[in-house]
Amino acid sequence: MNKSSAVSGFYKLSPQERLRFVREFSKLTDEEAKVLISMQALKLDDANRMIENVIGGITLPFGIATNFQIDGKDYLIPMAIEEPSVVAAASKAASMTRKKGGFKTAYTGSIMRAQIQVVECDVRKASKAIVKAKEEILRKAAGQSPTLTSLGGGPKDVKTRVLKTPSGSMLIAELYVDCKDAMGANAVNSMAEAVAPIIERVTGGTVLLRILSNLATERLATATATFAKGELGGAEIVDGIIQAYHFADFDQYRGTTHNKGIMNGIIAVGLATGQDTRALEAAAHSYASMSGRYRSLTSWKKNRDGDLVGSIKVPIAVGIVGGSASVNPIAKIGLKILGVKSAGELSKVMASVGLAQNLAALRALVGEGIQKGHMKLHARNIAVSAGAKGAEIDAVARIMIKEKVVKFARAKEILEGLGRK
Repeated sequence: MNKSSAVSGFYKLSPQERLRFVREFSKLTDEEAKVLISMQALKLDDANRMIENVIGGITLPFGIATNFQIDGKDYLIPMAIEEPSVVAAASKAASMTRKKGGFKTAYTGSIMRAQIQVVECDVRKASKAIVKAKEEILRKAAGQSPTLTSLGGGPKDVKTRVLKTPSGSMLIAELYVDCKDAMGANAVNSMAEAVAPIIERVTGGTVLLRILSNLATERLATATATFAKGELGGAEIVDGIIQAYHFADFDQYRGTTHNKGIMNGIIAVGLATGQDTRALEAAAHSYASMSGRYRSLTSWKKNRDGDLVGSIKVPIAVGIVGGSASVNPIAKIGLKILGVKSAGELSKVMASVGLAQNLAALRALVGEGIQKGHMKLHARNIAVSAGAKGAEIDAVARIMIKEKVVKFARAKEILEGLGRK
């Protein structure tokens, strides 16, 4: 029997009760559950080997978004993030797609490119020389990662581009590498270093930079979903969401915040599964600008029934082997909860979460406003900061929300009043 991620009232459960559900869904071990609940997964010695000058660590809340159905498969989505409402919003948006078949996705492949910068050369002759030496370059690159090559990955092509710059014309040789289930940065950089002497020899030029590009345009994930107008609140809401999308697509100031909301979801999944989130952010925002102006990463339109149809296309370079995903215990658990079998599947899940996050934000902005959902959780956080415990937390939060005064000083006053009673 297929497992369902559609869970009613998941948010009402205690953390321990939620963990029991996730354990059963994902078959987590006792030790894995203990790691999650302790919030202290990464040992100091391990952290000290990951970066320099380590003195400690930082913990983010690790939540679970429910209701996701992607290409016919149900997922529980691990998300690590400090911002209120994000996990709840993703879960709500995912629940609205289920009646229309959930999310449908596609993936272009796992190619990354290394760039080798050649200067002080005749760029036309150098370009021809590199093309002529292509097989030698590919053989040398393949030798840097025989395991990847044996799995069907590895270097696949070499191309060149000429750039005219204030420093003069320069030639950029680009090595295309299929990284399979790895993010691939280390392997690609090693290959670029290895082939640089060949490129210098055949071009007669000087090689300066040799490094991968994080703009992974050969590694695109696409997700689409349909949201029934009745689920959203009617035709007026549908029209409002489309108009809000057009605002973001044609105005960079709005578009930046619009895309930030999309990345709330993508980065939260990336953090929970040990991905290079800086690379993901850089690639997404660069891709949003490739038309010559900064645009929305999503698009929204109506179908013939008046329902809302959304889609997203975004570069997502991630891995399920190597990197932090193989070192950080929490990242391993995050991947196990997801149950993904390839980097491509993980990319498609992340694109679906980004689309869900965007729908939830647009619906809130067009409808009740973004602050209402945020404010509920913010009021609880302020109540806790003021010293509220147990049932006091919700009591103090309710009063502040009703008064529309969510401040630390007011929370202290309310607490004192509750204490007198």
